[in-house]
Amino acid sequence: MVISDSARLLFVHVQKTGGSTIHNRLTEVLPDARQVKGVDRHATLGQILRAEPELSTYWTFGIVRNPWARMLSWFRMVERFRDSEQDGERRLDRKNQFIRSVAETCPDFESFIMKGLDEFSRLQTPQWRYLATKTRRADMIGRQESLEADLRAVQARFDIAWEPLKSVNIDRTRPDYKAGPELGGRDTRYRSEYTDEMARRVEAAFARDVTAFGYEF
Repeated sequence: MVISDSARLLFVHVQKTGGSTIHNRLTEVLPDARQVKGVDRHATLGQILRAEPELSTYWTFGIVRNPWARMLSWFRMVERFRDSEQDGERRLDRKNQFIRSVAETCPDFESFIMKGLDEFSRLQTPQWRYLATKTRRADMIGRQESLEADLRAVQARFDIAWEPLKSVNIDRTRPDYKAGPELGGRDTRYRSEYTDEMARRVEAAFARDVTAFGYEF
């Protein structure tokens, strides 16, 4: 998350949606950028507001992503952790202990989807839950697929100096890249990593996201 009291701005960081790039940029351009002490940087909006209820009046935004692409991105992070740990590069902390547990339980992408989603509740938290409570919803919910355009809207609203992103993790030269009306188009590379059963499992796990944001496999 990133909070600016002077701008009355709250960014809710949903994992694997480009949030680290946004976090770093906001921290650079907002002199008073901060987080809620003692609250995870990937906390849901509800958790943040329970810690600091006064933030409910701040203009709030977050980014979501196609659930199938997001799950593959998350597994790639687990793979990188496993590889670097084997090289002795990782130190122990709470985050790494969670990733290690996932890596030990899910040696491949199929087990990550078919087993990991059942065993690790953190993996199956809907993106919608990060950005809405019973009484409050983020003022803007952007998309990783149109990240640059959505961030320009935030920039314009708050008059933030912001250089265009150089990459949104999409390779526009690939034959399976589908240019769409939104800046960034549509990246469909993830499809080849799924069996039909795996695709259905993700659809069931993230049915709320699929319905709320109109995503499809």
